[in-house]
Amino acid sequence: MRTDTAPTISRHDYQPYPYRLPQVELVFDLDDVQSRVTSKLSFERVGAEGSPLVLNGEDLALESVVLNGRKLDAGDYQLNEETLTVFPTEAAITLEVVSLCKPAQNSTLMGLYVSGNNLFTQCEAEGFRRITWFPDRPDVMSRYRVTLRGDKARYPLLLSNGNLLESQDLPDGRHQAIWEDPHPKPSYLFALVAGDFSCREQAIQTASGRDALLQVYSDRGSEDKTEWALDSLARAVKWDETRFGLELDLDRFMVVAARDFNMGAMENKGLNVFNSSYVLADPDTATDASYHAIEGVIGHEYFHNWTGNRVTCRDWFQLSLKEGLTVFRDQEFSADMMAHGLTQGEAASARAVKRIDDVTALRTAQFPEDAGPMAHPIRPESYQEIGNFYTATVYEKGAEVIRMQHTLLGESGFRAGMDEYFRRHDGSAVTCDDFVNAMESVYIKQNPGKDLKVFRQWYSQAGTPRVKVELDYNAAAKSCRITLSQHCEPVGIEKLREPQSEKPPLLIPFALGLLDEHGNGISLKHEGKQLDTVVLELDTRRQTWEFGNIPSQPIPSLLRNFSAPVIVDYAYSTAQLALLAQHDSDPFARWEAGQELATRQLLKLVAAIQAKAPLDVDPEFIESWRAVLQDQQLTPAYRSRALTLPGEKILLEKTLPMDPAAVAGARRHLRETLGRELAPLWLEALHSADSGTSAPYSPNGLQAGLRSLKNLALAYLAAGNHPQATDLASRQYYEARNMTDRMGGLAALVNQQDASAGAQALQHFYEQWQHNPLVIDRWFTVQATAPSTRVSTVRTLMQHPAFTLRNPNRARSLIFQFCMNNLQGAHTSEGYEFWADQVIALNDMNPEIAARLARAFDNWSRYIPANREAIRQSYERIQQHPTLSRNVAEIVTKALKI
Repeated sequence: MRTDTAPTISRHDYQPYPYRLPQVELVFDLDDVQSRVTSKLSFERVGAEGSPLVLNGEDLALESVVLNGRKLDAGDYQLNEETLTVFPTEAAITLEVVSLCKPAQNSTLMGLYVSGNNLFTQCEAEGFRRITWFPDRPDVMSRYRVTLRGDKARYPLLLSNGNLLESQDLPDGRHQAIWEDPHPKPSYLFALVAGDFSCREQAIQTASGRDALLQVYSDRGSEDKTEWALDSLARAVKWDETRFGLELDLDRFMVVAARDFNMGAMENKGLNVFNSSYVLADPDTATDASYHAIEGVIGHEYFHNWTGNRVTCRDWFQLSLKEGLTVFRDQEFSADMMAHGLTQGEAASARAVKRIDDVTALRTAQFPEDAGPMAHPIRPESYQEIGNFYTATVYEKGAEVIRMQHTLLGESGFRAGMDEYFRRHDGSAVTCDDFVNAMESVYIKQNPGKDLKVFRQWYSQAGTPRVKVELDYNAAAKSCRITLSQHCEPVGIEKLREPQSEKPPLLIPFALGLLDEHGNGISLKHEGKQLDTVVLELDTRRQTWEFGNIPSQPIPSLLRNFSAPVIVDYAYSTAQLALLAQHDSDPFARWEAGQELATRQLLKLVAAIQAKAPLDVDPEFIESWRAVLQDQQLTPAYRSRALTLPGEKILLEKTLPMDPAAVAGARRHLRETLGRELAPLWLEALHSADSGTSAPYSPNGLQAGLRSLKNLALAYLAAGNHPQATDLASRQYYEARNMTDRMGGLAALVNQQDASAGAQALQHFYEQWQHNPLVIDRWFTVQATAPSTRVSTVRTLMQHPAFTLRNPNRARSLIFQFCMNNLQGAHTSEGYEFWADQVIALNDMNPEIAARLARAFDNWSRYIPANREAIRQSYERIQQHPTLSRNVAEIVTKALKI
């Protein structure tokens, strides 16, 4: 583990590697204690004569170096902890390096490591250097031929990228397999897996008529839980052919489930390695949310086969080139799958539910990031540890930037831009600008005299823009003027700069409609067309548009379908929001109006708690909730989203200074009130939804929506301390026929006032599922996030035989969930001390996971004084840890600087 201060790497310092590496041959003699790796690298010099050949390495033992057939002595090369440098004189070079690595000791889970009894690799971003000495950077693309050797009894399956050329037995009980990847790739996309697995497979035929094989590997005994993952993979392959004309380019595509994995999954070319939580599912062990997450992540990693693998990043500053684009693609895939086979109205609702979920995730994770010390553009300008920039900004905001280009170009224009992108860059390592150039070529054809120059600012500007909306209605002329103005506050290190220069404007596609006083839509003429929704292209600080033939004072429906990742400022009255929440034809804007009503009510309660005043809930707000609950025209899935209160993290961002206890108290009080005041309707909704899910289990949108509404109703009844709540929750838990209902019942029992019923259910749950690690992760999480849980409870759970800090899933299920999602329990002096203890403990075994936990309170400077001081002291204690990793040090330094 590197503990020295990491150098700051700047985007503008990029220099091409002075050598091409068209061919790589690797031979692995695999063993968990010590693996020997022999590499044969065929270089061609493209830089200046005399350029040194620098290879990256970390935690490796070097055995030998051979340059063009001559074994080098120690004096012929330079070796330190991070680089091996040789000094060739020829233009064509063959370098053979033999090195050793120790997988069993590799707790970082980067490079070659052990999980269970199997061997896995994880190479993104800079893990390949922990396997062998290599130019470990994304712009060095090579064709790989890989020979894997190992004990056949221990490792009966030997997998790597591409196509299997041959396999054979060797003396002494060993065997080998030779794999060749026909497509050039950077080292971060290399993968090998060795071990004993079950396999579920499906033969397919691609759009061009070529036969291919899809395979999902998992631990033996779990093969009955891989059907959904394989079906999802087949759907993803078909969808990418249909939607984007992109076909599987290998004879086989493999997915392998790993118990220990730092991330969700990894898109290694043709051999995707997945966290087992995103592969294994059956109705008894996986929730509806798990099924949908598996489908989405399977799709995401498969879609990387083109957007990330066939065209990859020139350098790590371009990370959003592949991640933002592929998140957009997986969001569209999931929306299409949710809408598949439904009526037009149901399909529109399903797509709206997906959009609501994605925007909620963005506001929960990325908006706070954009306002904190780690704020950065989707294309960062500098970094110290690239692992710290696998962020919500790069992924989720990056996807929104892609979506805006889709909005500006339209579906057919965006498809044309994608075709042009691949025509220009297939097989290359490129930049974000190269992608925008391809899109701009289509945009210019569609809009003569215009370009995307202003739009490019999205790639270099941090922070969440605010758009102020002004509406001026002229009753005499029956015309309406809409004025939009944009502003983006300094964030992160920008706050430290003097003087602070105003940020340049962005191109913001702003979708809006107008409603009359009865909630009917008003047709608008824009650019020669009559439209219900217009997309205004705001590309200066302030612009005005005028619309005619408006019969009466209109009510604006703003940022429809969340057409840009911005915050809207408009002075809605409560009555206007109530009308939008009941009648807006855009389902996202309708949901947004209800959320704004709830936010206003919650902020009033926060202020009352802070002032120690009575907590009163407006009757009008309760009636607005009642109207949605009774609206049978809305699908159950949509109603469940519309009736869910804004999350605590989203609400916390709207208070300044941030007061976690007041926010948690306000949300708890409003849930109690709604649960109590609307109890008969919650009971009716619960029973109605329950009767609608009597069919055999399916994760489809209709069934999942019914279960979502049912569990929401149960949660409200439990929050309101309804006399039937315990019996209803107990019956649902003990009689559940699927994990979604079981967890809904368990959560209601754990979160209600009757502690004994919750404790009994938790004991029963553990006894039933103690041998299934993924299900026990749920057991830890439901306790970590319970409002009554405090640090003492979490410390006790850490002593449980089922808990281990070394497994990222288990650490996330308890430590992360408590610190990041338990506002009452974590935001205390004791909670902050506990958090610092765990960051330090994880730092010494897995710096990448530790760095993610270190970000739990990085917006500390915006909290009320008591919390602020306690967090600062904990950050300083982490900073003083003598073996602090580079990963954690970067986070802590930035957090304390702002």
